Amino acid sequence: MAVVDFGVVAMASCLGEPYDVAGEGQRLGVNTHMVKTMGFQTLHKAPSGVTTADFGVSAAAAALARAGLNTSDVDLLVTASGNLPEYLHWDLSTAIARDLGLRDTPTLCLTQACLSAVLAFETIAGLFLTRSELQTVLLVSAERVSDAHVNRLGNGTTADSDGAVAAVVRRGHQSLRWLASEQLTDPTYSDFFRLEYGGNAAPVAPSGRSNRDVDHGHSIFNFFRGDADRFSAYATMTNARIAEAIDGACKRADVQRADISRVILLHANQVAMRNAAAALNVPLEQTNAELAAALGHFGGMDPLVSLDVMMERGELRPGDLVALAGMSSGLHWFCTLVEV
Repeated sequence: MAVVDFGVVAMASCLGEPYDVAGEGQRLGVNTHMVKTMGFQTLHKAPSGVTTADFGVSAAAAALARAGLNTSDVDLLVTASGNLPEYLHWDLSTAIARDLGLRDTPTLCLTQACLSAVLAFETIAGLFLTRSELQTVLLVSAERVSDAHVNRLGNGTTADSDGAVAAVVRRGHQSLRWLASEQLTDPTYSDFFRLEYGGNAAPVAPSGRSNRDVDHGHSIFNFFRGDADRFSAYATMTNARIAEAIDGACKRADVQRADISRVILLHANQVAMRNAAAALNVPLEQTNAELAAALGHFGGMDPLVSLDVMMERGELRPGDLVALAGMSSGLHWFCTLVEV
């Protein structure tokens, strides 16, 4: 069971402007059949000039207001973002702290791709354990796609979106209470999903090339030297390891997977959501597949956005056990269990 006791007092989300995925697919020249098969309906784009930090500040301010708290009540700010930052040698957490008006408040910036927001709960648990004076933590997960570097539709397989979600976390709070987290890692695939250009290895793309030209699915297929059986086995393994991560978290919390009321995953396409549900042996309706299609993919903040929406809709009841889970580049598989 959890060695520290804390829960979520309030949550709030701030999303970009909605765009029809089918229309965006036509504009970007993506295969229409592929877009339809993947099942995304809407994606969200930041208005011109709105930054990752802007989204984070808006979500944080709304969450604090819902909790009836002021910035002076925040003992620690934790931010999570797996996307490209606005600037190099720059800290998103301090930018959000500055714009919120937080003064002399410690901050932590988590940037480990799509697992950062969900695994932040375990990081916060450790901080509660080691810092007895810590009472209230503000968790902000914000993502903004760089259209100069990636195709939002990923050749039809995704619908990358912009926005932020914030959660006010307090020691001793009994709703949305953290129970356990689990992380599994296989570094064999550490280069999957990377952007080729802009880092130290290749600061500038060759003439006529850009990150937008990279087809990650094709790159992964090439990793297996075009062996369809190995590629299929890899795909099956990725879903099985999500189940393994969930089971690991359940073991830590001394519960069973059968006790879980809802499994809230990263917002993948509908094909991937169905495959994940099958691997977990749960009905698709027990996941957040409907929200994934309706909202788009916001990187690591997906499970928290879906959790926020489900709580607002009244779909979750006190005592429900919820698994926040997924797979991240690295490769990592992860899960955090919370009790409503």
